[in-house]
Amino acid sequence: MIRRQLLGRTMALAVAAGCAASSFAADAFPSRPVTLVVPFAPGGNLDVVARTIAPALEKAIGQSVIVDNRAGAGGAIGAGFVARAEADGQTLLVTTPNAVGVLPQMTKTTYRLASFQPVGQMATTPLVVMVRKQSPFTDIAALLAEARAKPGRISVAHSGPGTTNHIAIFQLEDAAKIDMNVIAYKGSGPGLVDLIGGQVDSMVDQLSSSTTHIQSGALRPLAVMSRERDPTLPDVPTLREAGLAGFEATTASGLLAPAGTPQATVELINAALRKALADPAVAARLVQLGSPARPSSPAEWSAQLQAEEKRAVALAAAGKLKSD
Repeated sequence: MIRRQLLGRTMALAVAAGCAASSFAADAFPSRPVTLVVPFAPGGNLDVVARTIAPALEKAIGQSVIVDNRAGAGGAIGAGFVARAEADGQTLLVTTPNAVGVLPQMTKTTYRLASFQPVGQMATTPLVVMVRKQSPFTDIAALLAEARAKPGRISVAHSGPGTTNHIAIFQLEDAAKIDMNVIAYKGSGPGLVDLIGGQVDSMVDQLSSSTTHIQSGALRPLAVMSRERDPTLPDVPTLREAGLAGFEATTASGLLAPAGTPQATVELINAALRKALADPAVAARLVQLGSPARPSSPAEWSAQLQAEEKRAVALAAAGKLKSD
């Protein structure tokens, strides 16, 4: 009887100690600078959004926030790095649903969606079809007509395999009944450089990473892929207006932590992210970039990620989802 009582007390103390340790770990966050890993090259949509939010996130968290670009393999290198990181909230992935839900269905990766803990959505960004200013294509109808007349001849760039941009090109080819020469880059930045330089004919990219080049006149937007025209490009038609009924493609971005990160830490980061997105200067800048803030709870962001993964699994099973 005495031994049983002692064993019970020992187990109770062990459980209490474990809970206290877990609580202390969550309370200790952040114990050092927080790293936002962007799995693409500088200058792309995720990079621009991350760097816009980072200063306000620093204030909300009370610790330095570092943006670390780890480009390659369509986002798999950066995502894999975060999946292997310590589950303490100090290393976070800046991502779209595609990088963690679609890419693993297209190629072998070291992670799956289940390798991460959703923290919250940050923004939603329209996609835009662009050409350089010297291009002979003055409108989207001319580009689509040339692509139909010359299958596989008109090149179109995107930021990497499995990205929203890549999937949107698949959607465009299917909806417009065209076949394009699809070229993958390690992020939007390098693709935009080649587009401006004339190495590719066109590109599908997020408005946030392209808006500076559009405003400077270096690039000519032909159509936006969102349901409605974008207020920052009021004169640019949608693909729906160009005759592609029901077409819609946008990019959601958000934060993920490694699987196993304490829920208390996740909630703390989510609260800090919401505060950063509510900062008037940040909100205004994101609108100016064409990537308005869209805060969410961890559960809402998780549902969106799971829905994207489910669609990707179905596409892969049908043989429609494949890399270039």
